[in-house]
This record gives sequence, C-alpha cells and structure tokens, in this order.
Amino acid sequence: MIKVVYNNDFKNLKITGHAGYADQGKDIVCASASSIILSSVNLAIEFNKDVKYTDDLNKIEIINNTNDENVKKVFSNMITCLEDLERQYPDNIKISKGE
Repeated sequence: MIKVVYNNDFKNLKITGHAGYADQGKDIVCASASSIILSSVNLAIEFNKDVKYTDDLNKIEIINNTNDENVKKVFSNMITCLEDLERQYPDNIKISKGE
C-alpha cells in the first residue's frame, strides 16, 4: 500500500510503499500516484527552488521550506488528486494528515 502523510501547511510530505495493485510495470495505481507526485514536485520547484525532495525508490520525502502560496496550492492540488485515487483504490493507497 502507498501511504501519504502530510501536514496542514504542506511543509513536509512523505510517501512510502508500493500500491500492490498489479505486477511492477503494470500497476496503474502506482503509475498514477507517481505521475501526480512527480509532476507536482516539478511544478512546485518551478515556482520556488527552495522546495526539496529525496527519492530513494522506497520513500519520497518533500520538504517545503517556503511560504509560497503557489507552492501550497500545488501541494493542495496534489493531495486532492491522490485522495481521488484513494477513493477509487482504497486497498492500495492511504492518505493521512500528520503533525
């Protein structure tokens, strides 16, 4: 299962796990989540270079060291898209607010 944990101000977002919907390379849930996350991170970085992320293939961590309203909107939209995916595939992705 993919787990997404974020805080209210989108300063720290962590994504871990794998969807497990299908075999690697055929997993539409994983592909969808990856596309949503990576396109959002890339757009946030275009707005503000102080957005940083790490990706070690098992965990993506996004650190937002800004107060940029556009960056917040990007991450808010990302969470909304991931929540839509969660509604369709509740056994494969879980979104939650952390501290």
